[in-house]
Amino acid sequence: PTPVLIPLPSSLPKLLEDDFQFILCEGCRKELPKLKLLTCLHTLCLDCLSKNKPVGQCPVCRTAIPQASSISDMDNLLFTNLQARLEIYKKIVGGVDLFCDNCKKAGEFWCSECKEFLCTRCFEAHQRYLKMESHKAMRVIDIRAGSFKDFLKGTGKTSNLFCSNPTHESQIVSVYCKKCKRALCCICALLDSHHTPFCDIRSETRRRQEELGTLSRELKQKRNGFEATYAGLKDEAARLEQVQREMRQLIHQRVEQLVGLIRREEEELLGLVEAGQEQGRRELSRELERVEGVLRRMEAGEQLVEKMNLYATEQEVMDMQPFIKDSLEELLQLPGARDRAQAGDLTECRARLQAL
Repeated sequence: PTPVLIPLPSSLPKLLEDDFQFILCEGCRKELPKLKLLTCLHTLCLDCLSKNKPVGQCPVCRTAIPQASSISDMDNLLFTNLQARLEIYKKIVGGVDLFCDNCKKAGEFWCSECKEFLCTRCFEAHQRYLKMESHKAMRVIDIRAGSFKDFLKGTGKTSNLFCSNPTHESQIVSVYCKKCKRALCCICALLDSHHTPFCDIRSETRRRQEELGTLSRELKQKRNGFEATYAGLKDEAARLEQVQREMRQLIHQRVEQLVGLIRREEEELLGLVEAGQEQGRRELSRELERVEGVLRRMEAGEQLVEKMNLYATEQEVMDMQPFIKDSLEELLQLPGARDRAQAGDLTECRARLQAL
């Protein structure tokens, strides 16, 4: 069949310049498949993780990666699936090779459940035979006229979950076993009496989203404290540098008035200042680095929970929530940062200057 060629719009939206930058790899900033979610809640592609393997730390916040292989076991299903839906949207907006997946005629509709393009005739059959299902087909021309956000809303955040039991894989999951902490189909629930008590799968999904929301709010409150400490540490760093500069200037002004023998005293005084400041500088540097890393983890956690609330399907919530929850709870358990680093004691240095 001849491809359906539709003129590209004069200003094709730059989809990844604004709201959807977050689905890129946080290391190389590229749109790549098989993104991995680390325990610090940053998302990296396999290439970045492989390059960073000898270091064993997240390149964004420098948190240690606990996996022996330095490759996380958790796929970021949310970002990966959003990338897949973005590719479909780009294909529709581009208007090239839109064929019906059944008869290869011009594709006029898109079914988000079947993930297929349909011609008008196949669409009518689709609607007739699947009218009792939750399939919702959208017109290609309507998708093209809207934004990617409109396309995501049209495809919906809810979808049927299917049983993980190979013998029941066509069965829709509708209950959640609190004892096993697993979603089940009705057949599994009836055949195995150990699965109890039950609750509705959608109630469990809502509970998990609410739990993430509560953790995110608590994290935001704790983050405010870290930000205040971080600002204080930066001010203290500037103060330490200013103290050192002023003392250097004073030392040079006094010592320049003396002769050769006093020059040795100048070097001793400078060394005393350096020794007095070095420990505080090292501690301050380590604390700044740690707090900066924690802040980046907190920001990643807040953004991920926000995007989960906006775009995650139930399958993604069920798969990813326990992992994200553990990481957020770990963040909430982190000790608070020290408020200030102490400058070195310059009393001895001042006394020796006065004696000179």
